[in-house]
Amino acid sequence: MKRSKETNNKRKSGPFQFLQFGVIGIGNALIDIGTLNLLLILFYTEDRMMLTIYNSISYTLAIANSYFWNANITFNRTSKGSSYQRIGFLIQSMISLGISNAVFIGLNNFLEWLHVQNWLRYNIAKGLAMLLSSLASFFMVKYIVFKDYKRSTRK
Repeated sequence: MKRSKETNNKRKSGPFQFLQFGVIGIGNALIDIGTLNLLLILFYTEDRMMLTIYNSISYTLAIANSYFWNANITFNRTSKGSSYQRIGFLIQSMISLGISNAVFIGLNNFLEWLHVQNWLRYNIAKGLAMLLSSLASFFMVKYIVFKDYKRSTRK
């Protein structure tokens, strides 16, 4: 049975698209948490400003990877590489970075107060920061940056 173009577009923009974003997100998470841990191994610190810088570096590497793969795979149907999309992606990246840093530092402080070991608390805080910033990023990218304007005006 042959699928219509509309059915394929719905499939690509629904749960399958979220699944693609999630698979790419796993690669991004490995880059993100791997870079953070590498920086902590090479240049250990407990200073909040340095931790924020380390988190920002690791997040930036992951977001660059995210842009490449999501623009070419997940949102390839609506990704045009336009200035609007590049600037929109940069803005959503900065918002998501703010979420990541706030959650990472905030949860790290809370876990420190609970006397959780450094390595464990950094990784727990990073994990939750990745989850929340990734969710925010997905919805901003899907509904703002790579929004399918042709499809939304056809309704």
